[in-house]
Amino acid sequence: MPLREGILLVGTGRAAHHLGHAIARAGLPLAGVVGRAVATAKPLALALRTTPFGLDEGLPPAALTLLAVSDDAIVPVAARIRARDGVVAHLSGASDMDRLLPHAHRGVLWPVMSLSPGEPADLSHVPLVVDANGEEARRALLDLARSLSGKVVELPLDQRRLVHLAAVFASNFPVALFAEARALLEQGGIAPDLLTPLWKATAAKAAAVGPEQALTGPARRGDQGTLDRHLAALAGDPDLRRAYALLSDLIAKRHPRTLDAR
Repeated sequence: MPLREGILLVGTGRAAHHLGHAIARAGLPLAGVVGRAVATAKPLALALRTTPFGLDEGLPPAALTLLAVSDDAIVPVAARIRARDGVVAHLSGASDMDRLLPHAHRGVLWPVMSLSPGEPADLSHVPLVVDANGEEARRALLDLARSLSGKVVELPLDQRRLVHLAAVFASNFPVALFAEARALLEQGGIAPDLLTPLWKATAAKAAAVGPEQALTGPARRGDQGTLDRHLAALAGDPDLRRAYALLSDLIAKRHPRTLDAR
């Protein structure tokens, strides 16, 4: 079933927001937006100029039904939707396709990107990972992915899970640590935005020259006096102190000491 038969978007959160707008920008027809009820689907459906549906209503036919829901919601949502003639896919890098049973043609379309609140994301340079349980699902998902992005890759479940794990290290943990860094400044009565240029420059440099060349700091230099002073300053926050010690130890073990890492 070609994509011109329509794409049905199930979900009303961040992923549905970004993917729905990307599909609309690509000129592909949306058969509707499905929420827990019509009222929850209506705002996104109006923004995408399509029809809202409730999850327990009779849903329109579509070439592709995309479940833009949380990982834990995939199984119950897939089970509540009557078996579809077209392809049914979820957007989770860490979840297997059988979570979409009982639907026959199953697959995955996973954007390797943090889909945060805000303006609709431009997915044209975002890697889109595709997996499918058969040729019909594979063809539909590749057609959609290639309409949205110039970076499309097919990966089976074990490799998707490895990429997902790596993405947590590359994205989630640094953002969490940035939040902790800002909190330290706030506690000291210092404007947290003082760190923003450093955050941006570090990410840009690591992307340009690689993390090995971009990594600096006292653990990389082996500056034990500075490390000890930092640990002492964190005595009132055992969790953050432990995180600092573990990360510093990891850096010292994995990266050779260098005087150039200033």
